[in-house]
Amino acid sequence: MANTVIQYSKGKLSKSTLKELYIRMLTPRMIEEKMLILLRQGKVSKWFSGIGQEAISVGCTMALEEDEMIFPMHRNLGVFTSRDIPLERLFCQWQGKALGFTKGRDRSFHFGAPDYNIVGMISHLGPQLSLATGISLAHKLKKEKKISLAFTGEGGTSEGEFHEALNVAAVWKLPTIFVVENNGYGLSTPVSEQFACESIADKGIGYGMNAISIDGNNILEVYNTINDIAQKIRKKPEPWLVECRTFRMRGHEEASGTKYVPKKLMASWAKKDPIQNFEQFLLAEKIIDSKFIEEHRAEIKKRIENGLALAADQPNIESDYYSEANDLFKSYTPKEKSPGKTKKEMRFIDAISDAHKLAMKKHDDLIIMGQDVAEYGGVFKITDGFVDAFGKERVRNTPICESAIIGAGIGLSLRNMKSIVEMQFSDFSTCAFNQIVNNVSKLHYRWGHAPNMVIRMPCGGTVGAGPFHSQTNEAWYAHSPGLKIVYPSNPVDAKGLLLAAIDDPNPVMYFEHKALYRQISEEVPSNYYTTPIGKAVVVSEGSDLTIVTYGLGVHWAQAAKENLDVDVEIIDLRTIAPIDYQTIETSIKKTNKVIVLHEDSMFGGFGGEISAHIAEHLFEHLDAPIKRVASMDTPVPFAKALENIYMPIDRLNEAIETLIQY
Repeated sequence: MANTVIQYSKGKLSKSTLKELYIRMLTPRMIEEKMLILLRQGKVSKWFSGIGQEAISVGCTMALEEDEMIFPMHRNLGVFTSRDIPLERLFCQWQGKALGFTKGRDRSFHFGAPDYNIVGMISHLGPQLSLATGISLAHKLKKEKKISLAFTGEGGTSEGEFHEALNVAAVWKLPTIFVVENNGYGLSTPVSEQFACESIADKGIGYGMNAISIDGNNILEVYNTINDIAQKIRKKPEPWLVECRTFRMRGHEEASGTKYVPKKLMASWAKKDPIQNFEQFLLAEKIIDSKFIEEHRAEIKKRIENGLALAADQPNIESDYYSEANDLFKSYTPKEKSPGKTKKEMRFIDAISDAHKLAMKKHDDLIIMGQDVAEYGGVFKITDGFVDAFGKERVRNTPICESAIIGAGIGLSLRNMKSIVEMQFSDFSTCAFNQIVNNVSKLHYRWGHAPNMVIRMPCGGTVGAGPFHSQTNEAWYAHSPGLKIVYPSNPVDAKGLLLAAIDDPNPVMYFEHKALYRQISEEVPSNYYTTPIGKAVVVSEGSDLTIVTYGLGVHWAQAAKENLDVDVEIIDLRTIAPIDYQTIETSIKKTNKVIVLHEDSMFGGFGGEISAHIAEHLFEHLDAPIKRVASMDTPVPFAKALENIYMPIDRLNEAIETLIQY
């Protein structure tokens, strides 16, 4: 018997499996030891060490099937090596070279490698958990007997995304394994200051899911546990929470050091080294010998040196302004679908609902998700009757978990499925802000995946709904490159832009003004047609001045033109990002005066960006100062009299008269 701190039970595992688990653990350990040398030499900029935790990464990965998606963290090198990613590509990734996975745009393990069924983290720790639920949802909808597995650390369990992802997975009974690497410290904060329960596995009880706590340094316990769970939930989908007790033998990252760790604690965990213990066990069981160890160490060392040599031969990253800008979105040339001759009177809200129906019929892989969107039909009844037409699997009520649902939408897109996610009110998108601006918007630029999703944003005021149901927050998201943003003002465009957004493989945020839902109607083509994203339209020609606006602002401008009897040209932007500057420029060169109008507050509003462009590029064509007209720099008030003061309608009339007389 082996005299090891860790007690192993090989059970029915074959000798070849035991040998492979050993080699798979040894590989990331030897790579890390080399990386620490390169770090000191300045050849690698940063390193997050997983030394002492290899059993978790390797055990989990080897227990899964090769086409099952894994979502690792920055201490899970064993996931990447166990999926046999070429070492030169990993080395190039860490050195910021083109042969890596992000074209030098992101570092360490912040990347996706879909060919290897791996999607790495972002620095915010929790979001990948929700992506895993989306993958599992796709498996369940397609009736595939597959699972997903996502890692997080004990510190990450304190984040809201942990709660949301586990709650969604439990409610929807998704085949997801959530693996928590409890390594004792979140950077320097001990677990006693992270959570009050005795074990992280105890948290699973609150979500109604199975949970277990295991020895994360015992490769056989990890492998067998994950393998057993995976086999069960492939047949009967449900989530599991697995706590792997382990320890971080080096700092959070190398610059952090480990001075905050008591020496006795470090020494006791050093005796539990997963590789040394397993090696001694295999030697005692006569499964391997010293020659086996020497040969495989030499072979791994050779692979590392060859990989480093290949990486060294790769040129430093080169690019240019246009290459960087062009990688923001997935290349896409829309096949514009023209409006048909058959038309039907539709309100703004009816046009949006009709677009949903047509898209659901056309795209079998399209899923609608949001709070109360199923039997209730959504709070605005846009999806009323959809469950009967398309089934509850495709029209899904969600828990109040905005962030997790956006993450699930990303996960669906990783399995080539489309989604429409309704934020019940655009105000509530703040709860999903991180997922939208740090995951959805950046994925294609970082490593080439475009989340194929539409995020619907019922927005706007004038309906006396107060500070938390009245915002129009397009400027927040326009500041995040990688999002397309549309904002229709009429039923025809509402339908055409939504269908164009659904067809587009890139993420689109679709702002729909609540006050327009039942306020306006017009003849709308009945067929599946698209309105081009990124193209403004002149809705009313004139010569005295130009008003550039969108959404409800178009109707304010039209009313002002009629009431004041002035020859105003009104431009409906329709799309906030990308913006059609050409139409703006053509109009201003004709009228020589301009008002930029929007409902959002003035300071930091999108109108400032338009005004800056006009000032920079059209200054010589202006006969008067640029006028910005917007709402007050206060929250949106509830009382109607106060909301009327907040809104810019009266100030628009004053601005028009001032410019006409200038």
